[in-house]
Amino acid sequence: MDLSIAINFTYIVSAMLFIFGLKMLSSPATARKGNMLSAIGMFLAVVATLLTKGLSFQWIIIGVVVGSIVGALAARLISMTAMPEMVALFNGSGGIASLIVGWAVYHYTPAGDTLTTFTIFLAVLIGGVTFTGSVIAWAKLAEKITGKPILYTGQQIVNVLILLMVIACGVIFCMNPAASYPIFIATVVISLILGVLVVIPIGGADMPVVISLLNSYSGLAACAAGFVIQNNILIVAGSLVGASGLILTNIMCKAMNRSLANVLFSGFGATVQKKGSGEQQGEVKPASVEDVYYILEAASSVAFVPGYGLAVAQAQHVVRELGELLEANGTEVKYAVHPVAGRMPGHMNVLLAEANVPYDQLVEMDDINPTMDTVDVCIVIGANDVVNPAARHDESSPIYGMPIINVDYAKTVIVLKRSMAAGFAGIQNELFFYDNTRMLFGDAKASITSLLAEFKSA
Repeated sequence: MDLSIAINFTYIVSAMLFIFGLKMLSSPATARKGNMLSAIGMFLAVVATLLTKGLSFQWIIIGVVVGSIVGALAARLISMTAMPEMVALFNGSGGIASLIVGWAVYHYTPAGDTLTTFTIFLAVLIGGVTFTGSVIAWAKLAEKITGKPILYTGQQIVNVLILLMVIACGVIFCMNPAASYPIFIATVVISLILGVLVVIPIGGADMPVVISLLNSYSGLAACAAGFVIQNNILIVAGSLVGASGLILTNIMCKAMNRSLANVLFSGFGATVQKKGSGEQQGEVKPASVEDVYYILEAASSVAFVPGYGLAVAQAQHVVRELGELLEANGTEVKYAVHPVAGRMPGHMNVLLAEANVPYDQLVEMDDINPTMDTVDVCIVIGANDVVNPAARHDESSPIYGMPIINVDYAKTVIVLKRSMAAGFAGIQNELFFYDNTRMLFGDAKASITSLLAEFKSA
């Protein structure tokens, strides 16, 4: 068999594994198998690519060694709470890789055909925006810079002018690439600046949407790079990542009842709240660990609602242990997960999977809400805006219209929280003042550990 035929056949097998892997990632029960299928597909694609003639294995081996070391260190040293930051950096790495590939091809063959020239421009533009945008997202998530939207007068006008400059550079570059090296460099610089300006006005509450969007950008950049180097599997893989990222972004936007344009340009969290929105509407009712123990001990059904505070406290393992003790006590246990809880898509699912929470106990928002009034106790751990009843009725609230988990419909609500601090939206949660709500203040992990002690000593 001709080598090129064997390589392309392997690419087809790899593409099929990618598609089946992505399909299996849609369910927590099959996600690990899907991830493994995709990994096998990527392995086959890499092996097939290495069989291509004319490659410098010296640099490839160096790249494999360096990449393996970085990957191993990341897997071992990065905590689960820092997973969103790592995903952001991974997206940025994909973007800068596509930019460098496009730059290298243009540097050595500046007089390419029109299609190659255009795809070089796209790879550089999208790759540059993805790289700096991902770095800013990482800085916001890691609290290296403020997580609030950074806004200034005329911001959208500046962005439009920069976008017009990019289009002008693209037209000039594609018309005469051989004589447009300065224009190409200008495109690289402008794309990097545009990535910063696109992400800085986005607030922390919108980070899950931004992460999925940047993931899509990295795929589109890879797809463009695939056309540049004429590699079929890179085109297919980039297209799959780009398309799945856009679909996920759309799902996240629907979960927040907002359009993508609203997420990118509204500066969510920076708006001044109208008078009366989120003001304290009563007194909170603190509860002790012993009080909560007696409530849980008598409950027939309990639903945990995790949020970013669960990740901060690293309480997923003790939550799973508490769930097991409740089940042993005859209690039905579920975990209600909001689509945008945490700081990246699937953040809570990843944490709960790490703690080996049974997949069949994970319930989506749309499935748990119709039965929430039958739940005896709902335990909110670190979630804030995604359980705020103001989203249903307070038109002056910045989260008005966003679908929430209706925890206030449960017979009793236990909120685990360090303090009365506001969430990402910067507003007070009226749930805290409801008659059926009890506040268990303190570190979530310490509080649940104390609850475990109460159950074990009973």
